[in-house]
Amino acid sequence: MADKRPEVLGVILARGGSKSIPKKSITPCAGSPLMHYTIQAAKRAPSITRLIISTDDEEMAEFARSNGVEVPFMRPKELAEDLTPDLPVFEHVLAELKAREGYVPDVVVHLRPTTPLKKTSDIEAGIALLLSRPDAQSVRSICEPLHTPFKMYQHNEESGMLEPLLPKVFPEVFEQYPEAYNMPRQLLPKVWRHSGYIDVIRPDVISELHSMSGTRIVPLRFEKWRDIDIDSPIEVAMAEKVIQRLRAEGREPWD
Repeated sequence: MADKRPEVLGVILARGGSKSIPKKSITPCAGSPLMHYTIQAAKRAPSITRLIISTDDEEMAEFARSNGVEVPFMRPKELAEDLTPDLPVFEHVLAELKAREGYVPDVVVHLRPTTPLKKTSDIEAGIALLLSRPDAQSVRSICEPLHTPFKMYQHNEESGMLEPLLPKVFPEVFEQYPEAYNMPRQLLPKVWRHSGYIDVIRPDVISELHSMSGTRIVPLRFEKWRDIDIDSPIEVAMAEKVIQRLRAEGREPWD
């Protein structure tokens, strides 16, 4: 008997009240609403068995619906505020799907519409990675930060002086390099930054541990140039340049 195919739920979060760019998830980008690129990347991922959107905005819901994305319910306004974190939104999604349909996925894929350069094969790789690691609670996309945190400071408001950020966290590094913040970065420990590119999570981590990652996290690396997260018109222009170049080569962002 063949093994049952894992139920993989792709979830796109898009709220209507963004301040930096009004209705950011459907703002025009290289000839299409921003969300278009995430939808196309996800729809081409054979491992995703169901694709839905959580939104409080009717216009975004209609665009998603017209592009083959399910809108099983609207997101409550109280879960669409400026400072609403992802966790309560995902808890709401999973609780509603279970209550309304008895639906419980094996894997959840967090697909942010603000990262339009997602590659379908990277979505597939993230899903496969989590399924291959029963000890893991999630997979998170990572990339190298522009600046190492070993060269960062806090500003002591009382003294007015700068204080190195990490000596108490990594004393062994500062024992070896007392002024690590003055050393070439190549001598310092390599660090990674969580990107909003793709996250893959086991649903019980969300609903039972009330976390978007858990503590056993496997990294997913990807091409650094794809790490554009839209927060202002400047990032939109940057993404458009990349998309235009890809199209000149006969490709789309999801290829």
